[in-house]
This record gives sequence, C-alpha cells and structure tokens, in this order.
Amino acid sequence: MIISPVDLLKEIRKPVEADLARFNEMFRESLRSDNPLLGMALDHLTRRTGKQMRPILVMLAARGADNSVDVVSDQVIHAAIAMELLHTASLVHDDIVDESDRRRGQKSVNSLLDNKSAVLVGDFLLSKAIEHAVACGDSRVVALISNVGIMLSDGELLQLANVDSKEIGESSYYEVVRKKTASLFSACAEVGALLATDHPGYIYTMKRFGMLLGICFQLKDDIFDYDDQHDVGKPAGNDMKEGKLTLPVIYVANKNPEAHALALKVRAGEASQEEITRLVNLTRQEGGVLYAESAMGDMSGMATGLLDEVGEITIVQALQYYLDYVAKRAM
Repeated sequence: MIISPVDLLKEIRKPVEADLARFNEMFRESLRSDNPLLGMALDHLTRRTGKQMRPILVMLAARGADNSVDVVSDQVIHAAIAMELLHTASLVHDDIVDESDRRRGQKSVNSLLDNKSAVLVGDFLLSKAIEHAVACGDSRVVALISNVGIMLSDGELLQLANVDSKEIGESSYYEVVRKKTASLFSACAEVGALLATDHPGYIYTMKRFGMLLGICFQLKDDIFDYDDQHDVGKPAGNDMKEGKLTLPVIYVANKNPEAHALALKVRAGEASQEEITRLVNLTRQEGGVLYAESAMGDMSGMATGLLDEVGEITIVQALQYYLDYVAKRAM
C-alpha cells in the first residue's frame, strides 16, 4: 500500500501526540521575551515551526525503549526542546552565512531585522538550548548537545574550506553531511534512548539509526536541487549558485571531464548562469540523480535493519514511516 507523505507524517506522530502537546506548551513558553525586538523575532520564528521532526525523533527513541505512559518524562521533553532550539539557532545563523532572505516560506530573521540582530537572536536560542539541557539534570545530555553544536559549526567551516580544494570527492562530502545534518538527527535519537534506558546496545542502535536517517535527509535535499517539475521551495541549481557541490554532481564530475571543469568553476563562484544550467543538465543526463537516489536507498536499508533491535512494534512502525517520509517528502 502506498501512503502519501501527509499520511506518513500523521502515522509518525501518532505514538507521541500527547508528548508533542506537552512539548509545544513548554517550547512556546521558552520563546517568550519582554524585549520588543527579541519578542518580535521569536514570534516570527514560532509562526511556522516546521514539522518538528527532530523532537519527534527524541520522543520515538524514548518510547522505543519502553512504551509505558510516563517514559517521556520532563527530562525527555527538556532534551527535545534543547534539540529543536539548537536546530532553530543553526538555521538562523545559516541564513546569515548564506545571505538567505527566506526560510519556511517566510522572511528569514536576518531579512526581517538585520544581520547583527539575527546573530544575537541565534545566540539567544543557543543559550536557551543549553538552559533546557541543564534542566535535564543529566551531564550526558549537556555533553551531547555541546558536541552537536561543535559538529554543526565544524561542518559549516569545513564546507567553506572546501571552496579552495581542487579535489571533488565523496568522502569530504559525506564528512560535511555527517557534521552539518546527520549529527543532530543522531543526537536526537541517542538522547531519547539514553534518558529512557541504560541498555548500551539500544542507545548505540538509536544513535546509528539517527545518523543514517540524517544522511538520507540530506541526500533527499540534494536531489531536490535537480527537480524543476515540483514546487520544492528552491529553483533547480540553487545549491550550485551558492557554490555547493552535492553528491549527484560529484558523481558525474568524477567521470565526465566537462562536468569536472564546470564543477570547479561553481565551487569557486566563477560559473555563469548558463554554465550552472549546463552542469545541472549534465548531472541529470549522466545519472547523478539516480546515483544519489541509490545511495539514499542503501542508507535507508541499513537504517531499517537496525529496527530489528527495537522491541516496541508500534515504534518500529513509526520509525519505518519516518524513513519513508524522508525519502518521499516534497520539501
């Protein structure tokens, strides 16, 4: 039976609906301020909160260990809020770095205010994330969230450093993906597990599941850059306009000399729009998108295999739906 992305999302949320209600109440309370400028920015950010996939993963990982009524404790909710705040802060800072003026269909914070104010809003969100991590009363949570913050920054800087590299390789691509995207998914699954059980095997399984899930998430994002048939929130070739080389084009650049030369120009920020369009077309024609889809399928298959270690059947199904949603989502 084929399930639509909308229905998949409903099935993913079903086991944690009550937990999400508690999460949202505490999350909204965290993003209140008497400071007029900060309050305006926080109201703007909460107007469209996204699908909350990361806090959902925290809660599902906890329930996968023990699906009793109270397994999603206040500790777990605080950890979920910390992860969502860290993610939101990273988006605010990314928009400043990338000079983006849109996020989730509305103005980015730097566009709403200015870069200086947006940096401070991001810093506020990071500080609130630490506050909720501390509220968990578990030093492991603080260490995890601190490490994710390091990974996110390291990944962004690594991506910037790659601009000067003449090598176009998959290993450096995956290193950036693990740090910039997958580290947060991995930490979400790990923190939910470790707050619900002391079983090291289950905690490691969830950590690994989250990492593979995060890589799939980024691969799907990269595939979007070659889709001009659907409204995916960005035009085809947008990543290339920002100088980013993702897996589809990396694959083609390593077997097609023309694509390799164009890819180096894209990375250096020297490619014209005509050259970007040419490289997008070459990537499609030479199988780059199919290669990335195959890689995503392999990662998803490995993640599915890990679900054999999860005892709660309703959570196994929800996590499988989660994987399916990542592959089928429209944006």
